[in-house]
Amino acid sequence: MNGTPEAQGLYDPRNEHDACGVGFVANVKGRKSHDIVAEGLEILLKLDHRGAVGADPLAGDGAGILTQIPDSFFRAQTLGFELPAEGLYAVGQVFLPQDADARRAIEALMEALVAEEGLKLLGWRDVPVDASGLGQSVKAVEPKVRQLFVRRPDGMDQDAFERKCFVVRKRAELKVYADKMKGVADFYICSMSSRTIVYKGMLLAGQVGEYFVDLQQPGYVSALALVHQRFSTNTFPSWRLAHPYRMICHNG
Repeated sequence: MNGTPEAQGLYDPRNEHDACGVGFVANVKGRKSHDIVAEGLEILLKLDHRGAVGADPLAGDGAGILTQIPDSFFRAQTLGFELPAEGLYAVGQVFLPQDADARRAIEALMEALVAEEGLKLLGWRDVPVDASGLGQSVKAVEPKVRQLFVRRPDGMDQDAFERKCFVVRKRAELKVYADKMKGVADFYICSMSSRTIVYKGMLLAGQVGEYFVDLQQPGYVSALALVHQRFSTNTFPSWRLAHPYRMICHNG
């Protein structure tokens, strides 16, 4: 599932270990700004020495950033649907197969699960990316990145909404993996929350802000930024293994 090969020769997957670089910046008064996002990305650049690089100098173990939901930024986009008030909707950041049929099948499954859990689907958004700086080995396994917007039902508090989003995510993952749906290797839900969002990938530290065009925009604001640069001397990199995860990141 994660690209790790079977034991062979001198290689044994039981011996895999990792250690990483992490950073956090926040405005203690909770004031959102693009400066916080930019400073988070700057921390990643300072952590560049923590990242491993293989034969392809443009291929890293992975890096990413967690921020608050950039509500005002999303409202400025042409989404094709209306957003409710901040906190009344959640955003799922999803890696999907590049193959259109495989992608649509997984999207349909997620939409059905959203309805089954009593939530309302608002729509999908393509996440703009610039892959010009990626190495060929990374481009070969690059997923399609899309955002799923879901509305909170009337009468449900935000904590309960977060739990529902968790259930939708877990059910989708379990179903896709158990059924071995087409494109399963490219499927991963980076985050699904009404509070935070994760932008990450099989990227070098300096590529995160370049690859994800959203992060370059002055209107993308947050009061906190949690960043991570993966350093995996004995593990095989993949898009899904990049940090941060939905609520944490660690340094091994």
